[in-house]
Amino acid sequence: MRIAMVLYSHMTALDIVGPYEVLSRLPGASITFVGDGSGPVPTDAGSLFLGGMSDFSDISADVVVVPGGPDVAAQLADTRLREWLRAVDAGATWMASVCTGSLILGAAGLLRGRRATSHWLVADRLREFGAEPAPERVVVDGKYATAAGVSAGIDLALDLAGRIAGPQVAQTIQLAIEYDPRPPFTAGSPATAPPEVVGFLRANAHLIVTS
Repeated sequence: MRIAMVLYSHMTALDIVGPYEVLSRLPGASITFVGDGSGPVPTDAGSLFLGGMSDFSDISADVVVVPGGPDVAAQLADTRLREWLRAVDAGATWMASVCTGSLILGAAGLLRGRRATSHWLVADRLREFGAEPAPERVVVDGKYATAAGVSAGIDLALDLAGRIAGPQVAQTIQLAIEYDPRPPFTAGSPATAPPEVVGFLRANAHLIVTS
């Protein structure tokens, strides 16, 4: 099973590293990082770089994962990336995204008429691409699977693992990576975070998510 994971400058590292940790453990999985082929790219963490990238124009895949980042304006306007996503979509079994990566799938015209999710700060922008924003942490509509912000990529990958290889394999992977989240706070969603925290993040969204 060929899995292609998109890399680009200033993407969010966990958006791709989380799904990689899960999907790389699938039986028969072969993962290729794809992008413009220019070499290691900086993530939004600044000092963390990801590399080993092949030019996406030469890659076909069964599963594609598109990460997000705080500013994906360049990717939304990237003609080569959009054309590759449309081309690889024709033969792919699954097209997936994490966080604002769903906006990139949307810009490629792949989410029109479908339910999808994204980071809660920008989820309404999915309407620009003809998609219907959904509040769930992971949304699967046909072969298109989208995850909400950043850490939701692990949930998405486990969901895909269950659909691809069965629940026992997915649960074995979950146990292997000891994914048993018990955060010290309940601030992981605007529905549960303190109002003052939600308000602060909304007021300062331009410093965090600018896509």
